[in-house]
Amino acid sequence: MTAIQKQINLNQTLQTIKDTAVEYKLDATELMAQLSHREDTARDYAMHYALNNVAMDTPDWTFLAARLYLDELYEQASSNRKYDPSQKYGDFHELIETLIHKDIYSEELNTYSTTDIHELGRVIEPERDHLFNYIGLFLLADRYLARDHDRNLFELPQERFMVIAMLLMKDEEPSKRLGFVKEAYWAMSNLYMTVATPTLSNAGKKSGQLASCFIDTVEDSLDGIYTNNWDIARLSKDGGGIGVYYGKVRALGSDIKKFKGNSSGVIPWIRLLNNTAVSVDQLGQRQGAVAVYLDIFHKDMMNGFLDLKTNNGDERRKAHDIFTGVTIPDLFMQKLEETDETGRSIGEWHTFCPHEVKTTMGWKDEQGQPLGLEDFYDETDQKYFTEKYEEAVNHPLLPRKTYRAMDMMARIMVSQLETGTPYMFYRDEVNRQNPNKLQEGRTSIYCSNLCTEIAQNMSATTITKEFEDEDGNIVIVRKPGDFVVCNLSSINLARSVKENVLERLIPIQVRMLDNVIDLNNISVGQAQRTNKKYRAIGLGTFGWHHLLALENIQWESEEAVQYADNLYETIAFETIKASKDLAEEKGQFSQFKDSEWQSGRYFERKGYHAEKWRGLQKEVVEKGVRNGWLMAVAPNSSTAKIGGSTDGIDPIYAVEYAEEKKNFKFKVTVPDLDHKTYSYYKKSRHELDQLWSIRQNAARQKHIDQSISFNFYVKHTIKAKELLNMHMEAWKNGLKTTYYVRSTSQAEIDECEACHS
Repeated sequence: MTAIQKQINLNQTLQTIKDTAVEYKLDATELMAQLSHREDTARDYAMHYALNNVAMDTPDWTFLAARLYLDELYEQASSNRKYDPSQKYGDFHELIETLIHKDIYSEELNTYSTTDIHELGRVIEPERDHLFNYIGLFLLADRYLARDHDRNLFELPQERFMVIAMLLMKDEEPSKRLGFVKEAYWAMSNLYMTVATPTLSNAGKKSGQLASCFIDTVEDSLDGIYTNNWDIARLSKDGGGIGVYYGKVRALGSDIKKFKGNSSGVIPWIRLLNNTAVSVDQLGQRQGAVAVYLDIFHKDMMNGFLDLKTNNGDERRKAHDIFTGVTIPDLFMQKLEETDETGRSIGEWHTFCPHEVKTTMGWKDEQGQPLGLEDFYDETDQKYFTEKYEEAVNHPLLPRKTYRAMDMMARIMVSQLETGTPYMFYRDEVNRQNPNKLQEGRTSIYCSNLCTEIAQNMSATTITKEFEDEDGNIVIVRKPGDFVVCNLSSINLARSVKENVLERLIPIQVRMLDNVIDLNNISVGQAQRTNKKYRAIGLGTFGWHHLLALENIQWESEEAVQYADNLYETIAFETIKASKDLAEEKGQFSQFKDSEWQSGRYFERKGYHAEKWRGLQKEVVEKGVRNGWLMAVAPNSSTAKIGGSTDGIDPIYAVEYAEEKKNFKFKVTVPDLDHKTYSYYKKSRHELDQLWSIRQNAARQKHIDQSISFNFYVKHTIKAKELLNMHMEAWKNGLKTTYYVRSTSQAEIDECEACHS
């Protein structure tokens, strides 16, 4: 570095410090004095100084660190793209041409003319880079901005947002397309919303898909198990998180082709899936992430499933790298409440092999296909599952294992306190609230995804025949099932609500999500087909605790519960209205005519009787909706940090803490921390009464057609009765799912980045 370059570096650093210090009222006198002789190391020293001064009473040093890091990014991009660094942003058209030539950007961006691209380049607002705090900017730059194959930085933050907008709007009507691009850019660049991690990372680039995660149902056959494993491997390679339902696979000791006692049960197959997750990593960055769900009435539940991730027992029956989920009917929860005169729980619970249920009970559907217990759920006024369960219990020839229901629940809770899992999936409530149920009383949704916020129709893919064609190729024909795809995006509540932009924001956000469905290139055909069949999206939120602090609402309060109810009703109204408008423009989703959207029952069931809801209901019945499912609240960890807010609907970890991942560690404070907001932040997640969190979540769940990633935060000293009470309250309050049980004694859980978006 020449003497002139050193002086430029020093002058630029000093100017950035002066400007930021004035804006955020930082006392930078000491820092300025120490920089006078540092020259080429000035920026690094100043950034280190700023990060070390981030604290509860001086949180805004994070913005100085971010501004200094921005200067570094501008310098890198200008050097690699060969333009004057004083411009900050170079020529946008030239960037696109360069990265298409380097095989980084997709040639799909060439659907825009040179004139269009120049116009969009003029819309880019470099000043919006100043909205980032340090951790948000660092994560965006480290993981998502486009670089060449040697990891040289080419793309800058506002260009990433613009490229995403261009890709998502490329197939819109030409006369309106640029308007939609600009509107999508407005939504993202102002940090009013974030797109899902795969979309943030891959949109506009040559490789990678755009959806967050996928859910499959495994058929009870060798073909079904191995083809599922193949499908999971392909999706995991592309960066998707996976949910898998194993409740149809026969249990340990069941017969195979009438030979008794030959089945090895679900555990070996789950171990195989575990090895696939480890072996097939996601874009070379992390191992695959897979959650496996099993029914509480499956015979293998107490024969290894609940111990898959624990540290005790036979290692040959462990699968430490997958996540587990239990699907639970109302009847099981009711059995937990059965007591004798002394108050001791006496409810019995019977577990069965799904294969033996089908062959013994003889239940069949309209096409003559055998049905099992897993294929029924209880409606409010008719107990379809309960009737079938009792019929199975009373059958003298059907094998079962019987336990005290409370003993099973105790095993679940022990596993949760040690490993954080299993997740809880309340199958009756999920299916009761399903707007696209195929038949009342018959299960359409068997489980959720890796982060427990998705609830969509599922069915197994089957091999129907295998033959040799005229060219000598062996052809395997598969009848596709409903293979669920999660298309996610989230509202930044703290920014969008405070700036009153929801009515403008949600329509463009729904359009972006709907376009992801048509643009995504999914390697598994039945997932691609299901995606377009239902056109399901999951519009969610993050920054709930941040918003409560800005609104001066205490977490543990009736006011917070009511605020959740009102806010999420507003979000639901705007989201349904946006999908209705899209249906009028582009057409309804293919299954609309058989749905509760078309019958209007969805609105009746939700109790939407206000005049504005009645008007919307009438319009939806007449014009349809574009998307079969609309809302799902994901965990939103990394993208919430990029948005400068708090994770999902979670309470904060602490007012001040060290954020640490594999390649960084630095101090962080909660957003917008000052003397006014501190009292609303001072209780951390493990100190708050979880019953208030349950009540808040029940209030928002009323308005969410899918589900919500909802964690329990408990101390390691918690009594079993207290944790049981939380689960009972969650079920009684109508929660569809619960996510991790996070104890203060647990090690950090390595979660799926794709879903935390």
